[in-house]
Amino acid sequence: MAGGLKEVRERIKSVISTQQITKAMKMVSAAKLRKAQNAIVQLRPYADRLNRMLSNILSNLDGDASTAFGTAREVKNTLVVVVTSNRGLCGAFNTNINKEAVALINEKYGKQRSEGKVTVMFIGKKGFDYFRRRYSDLNYNTDHIGLYDTATYDNISTLAKSLMEAFISGKYDAIDIVYSRFRNAATQFPTAERWLPVPKLEAAPGQSKKRVDYIFEPDKMQLLETLVPSILQLSFHKMVLDTIAGEHGGRMTAMGKATDNAEEMLKSLKISYNKARQEAITTELGEIVGGAAALEGGN
Repeated sequence: MAGGLKEVRERIKSVISTQQITKAMKMVSAAKLRKAQNAIVQLRPYADRLNRMLSNILSNLDGDASTAFGTAREVKNTLVVVVTSNRGLCGAFNTNINKEAVALINEKYGKQRSEGKVTVMFIGKKGFDYFRRRYSDLNYNTDHIGLYDTATYDNISTLAKSLMEAFISGKYDAIDIVYSRFRNAATQFPTAERWLPVPKLEAAPGQSKKRVDYIFEPDKMQLLETLVPSILQLSFHKMVLDTIAGEHGGRMTAMGKATDNAEEMLKSLKISYNKARQEAITTELGEIVGGAAALEGGN
């Protein structure tokens, strides 16, 4: 019985130690989430409005030489950018993003995959760790895997520029980005979005397509050469910030649940410890009473 009590005591100490770690991780994630959430909440309306404007502009400039970023061509080579975190302990956050990326490749680029013309670029280590263990037939680009921890606008825009150049040169005919769209600390949506070519706006069912007549000042060509790349860079940055906020939200939620589970386990272990201790005391009392009765009988 003493051995059983010692084992329960050790388990209680272990659970308390784990609970302290999960509680600390939850507090750290909560602090980081507040900063990341403020960043994406402030940026998202601006970025979404610019993206819609960009799609509208390029939808109404058919045949214009400046619409290279919006010109769709036969997809022979494609690039899928997978944005995940570098660290785990955030529930199913990374797994959901990776599954969304796999579904995109299988459903949208099955033909290109069979021909070995699908390249997957990783921002964040968890995406690469997931893919390399499961899919050996894909081409991998890990040059920017560490960008997740240094996701400033300057760093993201540099990568975005290089991808735009790769698209214009014909190295890739389509570029999709898979990331996690942040809603709140408990809810993130794995999302796959076409980045290049810029998707055109589609009219709602039963409605005719409306042409928006923008007034360009200065010259339309000169303005678009600056405007389009800037909006694409901002869009890319928004997707990375979405994922960063989602990571901290997922980790805070996961560590909160782990802390609660540890509390429930502690209650159960303490009940088991008290029962075992009571049984030990009862047994010892029984042995003492039995010994005393034996002594009296001997006298």
